[in-house]
Amino acid sequence: MYESFFGLRKNPFIMSPDPGFLFLTESHREALAGLTYALTARKGFVVLTGDAGTGKTTLLSTILASMPSQRVRFSFVLNPTLTPAEFLELTLLDFGISDVPASKAKRLMRLQQFLVDTHACGKIAVLIVDEAHKLSPEVLEEVRLLTNFETPAGKMLQIVLAGQSELSEVLNRPDLRQLKQRIAVRLNIDPLSDTEVDCYMRHRWTKAEAATQLPFGAEAIRRIARWSHGIPRVVNSICDNALLLAFSSGTTQIGADHVLEVVADLDLADRPSGNGKGSGPKPALPPVSSPVSSPNELRIPAPLPRPPEATPFRTLERYAPATKPSLLARWAGKLGLVQ
Repeated sequence: MYESFFGLRKNPFIMSPDPGFLFLTESHREALAGLTYALTARKGFVVLTGDAGTGKTTLLSTILASMPSQRVRFSFVLNPTLTPAEFLELTLLDFGISDVPASKAKRLMRLQQFLVDTHACGKIAVLIVDEAHKLSPEVLEEVRLLTNFETPAGKMLQIVLAGQSELSEVLNRPDLRQLKQRIAVRLNIDPLSDTEVDCYMRHRWTKAEAATQLPFGAEAIRRIARWSHGIPRVVNSICDNALLLAFSSGTTQIGADHVLEVVADLDLADRPSGNGKGSGPKPALPPVSSPVSSPNELRIPAPLPRPPEATPFRTLERYAPATKPSLLARWAGKLGLVQ
């Protein structure tokens, strides 16, 4: 909605995993190189971990886009909350096998034939499982058994398990020790450091083909790094809402006050910190009654009183008695949707 206002060709902080916006930190670069090596060298079993929102899916999408279909056949399982039978069926379907047999034995034979044919053509078959930390022990055992498809030259099926940090704990379970022993490569993505948050924002602004400079001031960027804890997805959310807030106010510069208002709207003040290179635990937003600790510390306006009939949800009605309209109301007014 605000792209033309800021001289953008596309949304720089879109939440979907777009490989065109991939920002390679040191850990992202190592993970991308490790994935490429493991798949092309037919290592068999790869595990990719990282906190929620650190860019695992974007990295996987980049792998899919960068490896030619003439050489690699992918099956991408995005929803792992399946039974073992459903998991095997979805794997076959995403490999392009439409005639999935009813029995498990025939399904395994069909997969084996597919892998043999793929290997004979010099291609690589890759199964990628996102959100793998949600896999049940029964499905994980099925995944382990799929690694038995091999030749003396290497594995016929390359498997990538990508998940949040809890995946490491899952794989450390005693009953999954055989699965853990088969992991050939383990990779991890860290949250952004404060300096990397600045570079990340400028990178995405440039990739959006902006005709103007990044409108976020230095203090605004510092606060974004502070409240996002270096999680790219949260950085995107804060930046997107801050741009919308500035657009609704008719200003092309975004300061710390815009960021703090967005942080309050998104309820990020008490968000627990990640486990990476971020700055660690962050204090809650300062209460209105507390004194300003420094010239750079801005106060958050007191929440507006809620009318007795209001619902507990954060809706526009909540802001009805306010003298200052909400972000959504200002945005709607900007578009002429309300009087």
